[in-house]
Amino acid sequence: MKIQKVTEPITYIGDVRSFGVIGDPGCDGLGTQNMKVYAGALEQTAKDELTLVVGDLVPEGTKKYYEDICTLTEVVAENHVYGLRGNHDTGAYTECFGLHNYALVAKRFALIVIDNAKRCFEEEGLRLVEQVLAMNEVEQAVIAFHIPLPNHFIQNAVSEEEFDRLKAAYSAEKSKVKYLLCGHVHSWFVDEVDGITMICTGGGGAMIEDVSEHIRACDINHHVVHFYLEKDALCYRVCDLAEDCYPRERKSPVLKSRLEETITGELMAHFKYLLFADRAKRRGFDRVANLFEALADSEYRHAKNFYSVLERPAAFMEAIEGFIPTEQFEYKTMYKMMADYARQTRNPLTVQAYTGAAAAEKVHAELLKEAADIEDFQTDTVYVCPICGFVMAGEDVPDRCAVCGAPKKQYLVFKAEE
Repeated sequence: MKIQKVTEPITYIGDVRSFGVIGDPGCDGLGTQNMKVYAGALEQTAKDELTLVVGDLVPEGTKKYYEDICTLTEVVAENHVYGLRGNHDTGAYTECFGLHNYALVAKRFALIVIDNAKRCFEEEGLRLVEQVLAMNEVEQAVIAFHIPLPNHFIQNAVSEEEFDRLKAAYSAEKSKVKYLLCGHVHSWFVDEVDGITMICTGGGGAMIEDVSEHIRACDINHHVVHFYLEKDALCYRVCDLAEDCYPRERKSPVLKSRLEETITGELMAHFKYLLFADRAKRRGFDRVANLFEALADSEYRHAKNFYSVLERPAAFMEAIEGFIPTEQFEYKTMYKMMADYARQTRNPLTVQAYTGAAAAEKVHAELLKEAADIEDFQTDTVYVCPICGFVMAGEDVPDRCAVCGAPKKQYLVFKAEE
């Protein structure tokens, strides 16, 4: 078994020299995209001798969600995996992962896991901190918990009073506490609290979020933290996960082919339902249209999940440039060629469709070139003709679509939030 159900408050783990840390894989839900990141994190921490997940393994602590996360963990993990109870990890946590407060004592360090999932430290955990730090063989330690201590970056932390309780527990042996380790925040930052380095990591699956104007979601990648001994001193490094992490399933020719077929099928269903919703809306059947729009969105989500298994995206800040060549090929070569063929074979509707799409794809490419400078991109309003799909940007747009002549009042408006 890879998942370790802890039954003893103190476990001696021998000459372990490293451990990996994964934060918050499941609190946004156990969807395929999130679990792909978690699987990639498990593969990354397989380089260490054990893995600790610092809370929020599941969105809610029901048995089903724990069964789902445990099944994936057992298949993917290559080392022992320990849990730490987060605020989402209610219910069946103990059944799967055991004690809320425990310590792993290696020859050269101790990892002390304590529960503050309800924004207060359990007395049992604080006594354990005192006990382990008082041990002669323990010379350096990491104290791990889920919700951060008061710090310079976020307000989402335990109270100063709770911090005082923890301080009282480690104060007699404070020099042994090398790191304070937490999750809860879907990002990462390092701070100093009470003269001790606190590492906050929540990049193991949940969507990365803004922490402050200085720690933005666009600047932080999904990641893990490696702790390791260097000349017997405990050190750490943060390792970003590649955007195309966890390649296992796309390496299977059979799965790859079937997934591609499934994606096509789901997208076709999405498109067909949207078309029918549009027909229903034009005839005044708004409830029916609403149903089909919902079904279309569901099919899109299915396609997105299947696609995420195969996806190999570029790093976010570099990704936009990768879309430009496809747009250019479409309007310069493929669509022109298909329109010419349709013209020669006297198929006017196909000529019209390819010609109109080519005009739009040219604008797509131009806008993508501007957006590639992602920090300085200023276009905040984009219009789409609902009849032919032509795209117009900026505030000064024509009264009629340049491709099909549809009136301005029908344009769909996409405006960025301030």
